[in-house]
Amino acid sequence: MPSRLHVALSLSAAICLTGASLAKADGITVYNAQHESLTQAWVDGFTQETGIKVTLRNGDDSELGNQIVQEGGASPADVFLTENSPAMALVDNAHLFAPLQPATLSQVAAPYRPAHGNWVGIAARSTVFVYNKNKLSAQQLPASLLDLAGPQWQGRWGASPAGADFQAIVGALLEQKGEAATLAWLKAMKTNAQIYRGNSAVLKAVNAGQIEGGVIYHYYRFGDQAKTGENSKNTQLHYFKHQDPGAFVSISGAGVLASSKQPEQAQAFVKWITGKGGQAVLLNGDSFEYAVGKNTPSNPRLVPLDQLDAPAVDPSRLDSKKVAQLLTQAGLL
Repeated sequence: MPSRLHVALSLSAAICLTGASLAKADGITVYNAQHESLTQAWVDGFTQETGIKVTLRNGDDSELGNQIVQEGGASPADVFLTENSPAMALVDNAHLFAPLQPATLSQVAAPYRPAHGNWVGIAARSTVFVYNKNKLSAQQLPASLLDLAGPQWQGRWGASPAGADFQAIVGALLEQKGEAATLAWLKAMKTNAQIYRGNSAVLKAVNAGQIEGGVIYHYYRFGDQAKTGENSKNTQLHYFKHQDPGAFVSISGAGVLASSKQPEQAQAFVKWITGKGGQAVLLNGDSFEYAVGKNTPSNPRLVPLDQLDAPAVDPSRLDSKKVAQLLTQAGLL
């Protein structure tokens, strides 16, 4: 017959287990590859409105995407957020996403989500050519991203080929122009471009006059300008437009894992981000990324999305594995 102490200890253990189970049921885990400050603002707004707790595990696109694929159905993640869409495609191609609710998908304009509905766009960023205004005039700017392969640009521009941002741009180039043209452009880049680690480093190098221009996303300069402007005061942004590969708009994505133990809460989180509350964070915050919700304005400092004349690229078709292969073949990785 168990002693009173044994019974008390067993009851205490049962209470602790029950409490742990309730805590687990009251929250979700998000694998986050978006900028931490932006996602934290989303999390804070969602939790304040719903009471649902969110635990973040931060990393980069390829790291977390590959981790989810490796974990498979045993992944502790409920939701995956990315900066760019190739990592979403990687997980989707492994059949690890649950379909999103129609009400969530209907909140986002069609160009900013894949047709199949397994994941959805939550923000966007435009490819730009940042240039030193003391070294280049408007008449000297490249008309196309492809022009940077020309011998006249040797040693004059830079990029960060190891980053997920640039690899998404290459993925769009591959989808538009094919493998042969993409590889040829990358090989010319190996000869012409200065290589940096990160878009911020490219921006700083252009600002300092180390190079005349660089390929980055738009919000790096906007973010620096909103602070001290010390790394961007000598720069301007050139938008390629004309549906050029250099006018590519990259989509940040969100998806609910099919293995989620809290699918209703996970679906609610993605719905909130794509709804008025989540998209208002983009409008009013300091991320300077584009809102993609229907009838949702972006930060007024930005060139409107509908004026970028971006190429039509299905975000679900960007092939990160092939891009990595081509970058390696060109000697850039």
